[in-house]
Amino acid sequence: MRAVLKNSIATFSPQGFLDGNNTNSFLGIDDVEATIQLKTDMILVSLKKVVFFNKNGLDTFIKLFSQIRKKNQATVGFCDYDLKKYQAIKKFYHDEINFSLFKTLEIAYLFSSSFKNQNKNVLIYSSDRSQRSAIAIELHDNGHNPIVAQTKEEFNAKKEKKDTFDYAVDSTFLGQMGQKIATRVTGNAIIYTISMFLDVEISDKFNIEYHNNSLNVGFRLFIFDAYKVISMNVHALNFFSRLSSSAAEYNATICFVGMKFDKTPMSFKDTLEDSGILFYEQMDDILQNKELLKELGASSAANVKNKRLLNKETVMELPNFINAAAVTLEMMTNSKAVKEAVSVHGLTILNKEGKVASSIGYYGDMDGMVILVFPLAIAKKACELLIGESTDDLELILDSLAELVNIVGGKIKTLLRDEGISVNITLPRTYQDVDSLLEVIENRKGVQVDLSFNGDKFQFFLTR
Repeated sequence: MRAVLKNSIATFSPQGFLDGNNTNSFLGIDDVEATIQLKTDMILVSLKKVVFFNKNGLDTFIKLFSQIRKKNQATVGFCDYDLKKYQAIKKFYHDEINFSLFKTLEIAYLFSSSFKNQNKNVLIYSSDRSQRSAIAIELHDNGHNPIVAQTKEEFNAKKEKKDTFDYAVDSTFLGQMGQKIATRVTGNAIIYTISMFLDVEISDKFNIEYHNNSLNVGFRLFIFDAYKVISMNVHALNFFSRLSSSAAEYNATICFVGMKFDKTPMSFKDTLEDSGILFYEQMDDILQNKELLKELGASSAANVKNKRLLNKETVMELPNFINAAAVTLEMMTNSKAVKEAVSVHGLTILNKEGKVASSIGYYGDMDGMVILVFPLAIAKKACELLIGESTDDLELILDSLAELVNIVGGKIKTLLRDEGISVNITLPRTYQDVDSLLEVIENRKGVQVDLSFNGDKFQFFLTR
């Protein structure tokens, strides 16, 4: 079976059943080689004529996607499916979806070079906020006018007004978006969800590397959603006590919310409190109390324990890091990035007024942190694109800035993976002023690149 090329998209159209027994018959060696050599924007598998599929059946195409990504930068994924098929794919691959999903081939065309600058009005909805942001930015970059619905109800209501849009996009997913290990919330807190019986397995299930890198990026408040916890034993008790002790070295705070002690000794609570862990009955007791958030550390920073120098591997990949940031900012500003200066030292910002910042960490085959310092005007522009209206609400602007930086992190992850370097990314941390950022990275050295977008000055800083 050969792919059909149209409007810069090559499409496979298998029919019938896709399972582990027959999928290999669809793709011969010659088909694979011919596909890899294609010069096209996207290579997609249409599921329109597929009656049934299982994970084994899709895995054959996933392997093909991996081979394609090693050879070129084409977007890969599936298209032409209904809601049931979409949900099945999401269930099969959970948060490990490194390919894209387009509800129809016509929707995929909107993201291709053949449909650039056609100024189509595109109504967008995804339950995943990061996906809403990514879809809006990609469509905006391709010359369309995204109309972002914040809720399903809003999407359905706007969809009734058919004269206000040209295309409606839902049940669509852009791959290479990074990982969702925890949830960022207002106030730069990270929430972990725990449940059932907490025992010795908690140390295996909890991603300590991710947690440590979140500390390194500057997160200072970690909340454990413990509403569904039934009990914990001494092994879990010791784990959380150690976690709290290590967090104290960063002046970070750990909280438990909703934890019941009906089947857990109250002495455990005393021990955890002695180690520095705080307990709250409701999540809103923390998240809706801005003064408390500030006191707990979610709006402030502290000195980081470890300060390390950049290594050769990181410096070698510097162009990829800069490219990921510059391309994303070019989308937002409709202007070309101009590199003004490159230097190796601590982060230097001569004019701190009217600046906000965000940082995102990466870890795996290599580790470090990317810091982006924005003029408030660019941050506002990002917010306007992502929520569909202008605002002066700083909290909303910072939330949108975090989504933008999350996209930068996803691009970094993709560019590095194409070179055989595997990394994961943390959630982005935002700063409402430059001074709070400088507290986190005090005395760290790194590579600073000063960029300009239509006269707006922007700083990129790569450190460890």
